[in-house]
Amino acid sequence: MNEPTPTEMPDSSGEAALADPAAVTLDDALATGQIAAGVAVIRGVLKTLPPSPGVYRMLNAKGEPLYVGKARNLKNRVGNYVNLNGLPIRIRRMVAETASMEVVTTHTEVEALLLEINLIKTLMPRYNVLLRDDKSFPYIHLRSDHPVPQLSKHRGARVESGEYFGPFASAGAVNRTITALHRAFLLRSCSDHVFSGRTRPCLQYQIKRCSAPCVDRIGKEEYLDLVEQARAFLTGRSSEINATLVTEMMGAADRLDFERAAQVRNRIRALAQIQAEQNINFEGLGDADIVAAHQEGGHSCVQVFFFRSGQNWGNRAYFPSHDRQLSIEDIMAGFLGQFYENKPAPALILLSHIPAEEVLLAEALSTRAGRRVQLLAPQRGDKKKLVDHAATNAREALARRLAESSSQRKLLQGLAAALELDAAPNRIEVYDNSHIQGTNAIGAMIVAGPDGLMKNAYRKFNIKGAAPVGTIESPVAAPGLAESATAPYGYQAGDDYAMMREVLTRRFLRAIKEDPARDKGMWPDLVLIDGGAGQLAVAETVFADLGIDDIPLAAIAKGPDRNAGRERFFVPGNAPFSLDARDPVLYFLQRLRDEAHRFAIGTHRAKRAQAIGRSALDEIDGIGPARKKALLHKFGSPREVARAGLVDLEQVPGINKAVAKKIYDHFHADG
Repeated sequence: MNEPTPTEMPDSSGEAALADPAAVTLDDALATGQIAAGVAVIRGVLKTLPPSPGVYRMLNAKGEPLYVGKARNLKNRVGNYVNLNGLPIRIRRMVAETASMEVVTTHTEVEALLLEINLIKTLMPRYNVLLRDDKSFPYIHLRSDHPVPQLSKHRGARVESGEYFGPFASAGAVNRTITALHRAFLLRSCSDHVFSGRTRPCLQYQIKRCSAPCVDRIGKEEYLDLVEQARAFLTGRSSEINATLVTEMMGAADRLDFERAAQVRNRIRALAQIQAEQNINFEGLGDADIVAAHQEGGHSCVQVFFFRSGQNWGNRAYFPSHDRQLSIEDIMAGFLGQFYENKPAPALILLSHIPAEEVLLAEALSTRAGRRVQLLAPQRGDKKKLVDHAATNAREALARRLAESSSQRKLLQGLAAALELDAAPNRIEVYDNSHIQGTNAIGAMIVAGPDGLMKNAYRKFNIKGAAPVGTIESPVAAPGLAESATAPYGYQAGDDYAMMREVLTRRFLRAIKEDPARDKGMWPDLVLIDGGAGQLAVAETVFADLGIDDIPLAAIAKGPDRNAGRERFFVPGNAPFSLDARDPVLYFLQRLRDEAHRFAIGTHRAKRAQAIGRSALDEIDGIGPARKKALLHKFGSPREVARAGLVDLEQVPGINKAVAKKIYDHFHADG
């Protein structure tokens, strides 16, 4: 991120890289002359490098990026790598792995920095500081392209017109705030389609979260006044809105209009709830992010608090990957560049530590934001208290992370002992199926490791082979490998064994195809099946067919009466066994099993809900939403459309003779 000197070169992999068996050791590199080959590659590139700004990439023999760096002077910067005496061990290892380099020149160093940040986020090179958990943030969206503006949650690109307030640290925070805002300002949350089709107030009006502008229960001007009050509150004028509402409540009470006074009182309470949940507020701060880092034991946590219009919209902790020896200033620089790569930076960023190359980073952030962005590490006053509070949160979050990581490692070691594994697994894959009598069948795979659940590695499988009941005379419980690899599966719906075979076959055929050398992290150290001896036998058959004989297998089955704590475990070659009801390893395996079940059930329900929303009309080519609506309006249901005659179909608005014939033929293909 920040063009460190060779002695400060970041290594994003941390402990994971140190334990990577595929990583090149320095002794191996020296013994084989590989490091000399890497130096020769760099010397060859040096001959053509200009003394101008740019970005360079170091690649290994497979073309995978090792490191992305930027430089004010490419020739001088890259030239540092050929002086091995000045390089630390890990950078010598990187040089030894270097098989080629790619270089892009830029006009300015700021352009080089922006390009470097983009490439790091895209390529995720192992030797850079890496910010892996960088999801988009939710906002509150107040529309301006409708006569009756809508207040809603928004995440993603800001393509719709209107005002966006945030970011909020989490979906939960924005949902709670929106609920309170609806109570306070009674603005609509429904879509334009629902709004235009209402003939009477909806439930939101009944529970006093909407003023029902859809059916004119409130005048247009009065509704726009509520919109303006919401806008004022979201832009930091909360005290002004509170004062207005208190005056309105007292006036209603003086007029003995106690019902109105109670309504306004409830609105005041809703606003107070939002302010209470914000925890910390700082009037006069405006738009700012508080970014504080804490480093301990070679690990780091960066805590970010979001303040907009002086209001605290929540905070989030990040744990970037980096070399254990990297300074906190370099970590802060790498984090800031990647954190704001896909989101606008506020005008002020308050920091616990001044990042490396502060001036250049501030200029790059300002260029991307289109306005001045100031980086400031306050030394005293209220702003310093805010940074100290964020730093305390970072320290506590890192302590929890390290404690959880230590506990997780102990659980994995206990799991290895319980299942008689050679070593604690780094990647556990758990499989489960979900269906209702074979319909909408889903296979699910969850992944866990030393850092807990790896949700970005979860996978779902739409079961292809389950046929409707009665369509297969002889169920095929275990289709052969050749058939499964080249043709659709075929077996009776509800055959759990066959479904599990299909999922495992598809999963590991893909692993064999895409990661034959097993160096891309696609292969598990343990496969855990939700089931008993039958499911385990299916997994053993799949592995035998695929020639996989070095991945441990286990199955977890519910105990008698499906009681938790009495689970039985099945391992190839051993008798079934149970763990002590108070064994932490049992709790760990139960959590994994339950998470796989939750993921499978949730995916199945989503698929089932999608199927419920479809009808026979969706299967006809050329029948879109408008024609479907016209047909249903005319006949009432897809069943009646199927029964309609050709002449009746031709009379439907928007349905010409050709389309009517297509519809008729679809439902009478066998006639």
